[in-house]
Amino acid sequence: MKFEDLEVWKRSSRLCADLYKPFQDIKDFGFRDQITRSALSIPSNIAEGVERDSKKIFARFLEYSKGSCGELRTQIYIGIDIDYIEPAV
Repeated sequence: MKFEDLEVWKRSSRLCADLYKPFQDIKDFGFRDQITRSALSIPSNIAEGVERDSKKIFARFLEYSKGSCGELRTQIYIGIDIDYIEPAV
């Protein structure tokens, strides 16, 4: 299995790239760094888990990725509250 073939990896990679673009000019370096790092860790953990060649380890890395999803969602909620992110309609 190649991680590049996984739809979840493709979608999370696209999400990460889409998040980097609007935050590249933000001056709040702490927030920018944290939200982009959590977004980047989602596809990165998926890829690393696949490359480990063990179903048990792959499952563990999927759990790490899921944790990063929760972290990212939290940061998005906060970003909306502090007017860094426009809420979806």
